[in-house]
Amino acid sequence: MTGSGFRPPRLLRHADVQAGLANSSWRRKHVLSEADHLLAVTENLIIECADGVRLSAQHTPARQPNGRVAILLHGWEGSSASLHVLSAADRLWRTGFRIVRINMRDHGGTQHLNRGIFHSCRLDEMVDATRWVRESFPSESLYLAGYSLGGNFALRIAAAAGPALGIARVAAVCPVLDPEETMLALDSGSVIYRRYFMNKWRLSLERKAQAFPADYDLGSMAQFRSLRDMTDHFVRRYTEYPDLQSYLRGYTVTGDRLAGLTVPTSILLADDDPVIPPGSADRLARSPALTVQRTRWGGHCGFLLDYRLRTWSDDYLVESFFQ
Repeated sequence: MTGSGFRPPRLLRHADVQAGLANSSWRRKHVLSEADHLLAVTENLIIECADGVRLSAQHTPARQPNGRVAILLHGWEGSSASLHVLSAADRLWRTGFRIVRINMRDHGGTQHLNRGIFHSCRLDEMVDATRWVRESFPSESLYLAGYSLGGNFALRIAAAAGPALGIARVAAVCPVLDPEETMLALDSGSVIYRRYFMNKWRLSLERKAQAFPADYDLGSMAQFRSLRDMTDHFVRRYTEYPDLQSYLRGYTVTGDRLAGLTVPTSILLADDDPVIPPGSADRLARSPALTVQRTRWGGHCGFLLDYRLRTWSDDYLVESFFQ
């Protein structure tokens, strides 16, 4: 499949239109309606990870089992109920997959589950959660997909522990590749995206402080007007990293990070993504296991096909997993 296969109608081609409509209330009604049967048989669960970490997830047994289980990971300040995750889950479920949608720490209203605060370098617990799925359904082939920061986690899980976990395939849609470049893009680009992410992060931090008032005084986070300054303050005060650069390097996947990748992995990027600069892909380590797909349009996790707001990334995911 080539990126040239994605050609949205002219009025849907602008990146802001793609991203905005992909997360619109209009599309939410459609996705929830389509996923009604999936949601009716979905169960909530808590995944117990090492060091007492607990992550919430939603499990949907296969309707017509094909011997495959798919883990889906949302983006930063999203959740397992994010529209792109839910849409993909329903599509894969209809083809016979068992579905597990995992919330990262402090996402999806789970700030109360863990005393420690979320940051993007908490890879071990996501590996643990993936292992839990592997061990819970040992006879089924394991597939892993993620969006934006979730795509970044999926790539790091594959590179760090893919063979040990028996992952069959990985797909990442608009993954964060170089966090430094993504931060710069958000701070220097449209104020809409910067305010969106910063406001959602502030709300999440407020909920964390409410859950653990003796541990967190996050009121100072409201003073910052750039994502860089806000993240720098957060890193120095609430993480084990000495400075911002050390933290950002901790979850970059450019350079040599994917050099040893052996699990078949596909990355989908849009050249007009306002959050993930397309040039970041040029600095990915070349691996026979890695395929990078780039489209002219799509925005950030949009890829809307038509005025019914169906998304081409669902098609991409299904085709990637059935290769």
